[in-house]
Amino acid sequence: MSHVEHELIDVFPQQADRIRELKAADAHFARLFDDYSDLNRRIHRIEARGTDRSGALMQELKAKRLALLDAIGAMLKN
Repeated sequence: MSHVEHELIDVFPQQADRIRELKAADAHFARLFDDYSDLNRRIHRIEARGTDRSGALMQELKAKRLALLDAIGAMLKN
């Protein structure tokens, strides 16, 4: 499998330990992490196929990914 861009460890490399810590200790963070990862992989699969890259669905998926990223980033700051 090729590397999937935008993985949380890639987005927040200095927070890798904190991400692992929160994922193990905080159920809400773990759910956000899993939701983000699933959505990110779905976006990556669509981009890899080269179909619907600029369609409304893709824009909606990217907006959801950004919202999850914002929520996760806020939790990492606390």
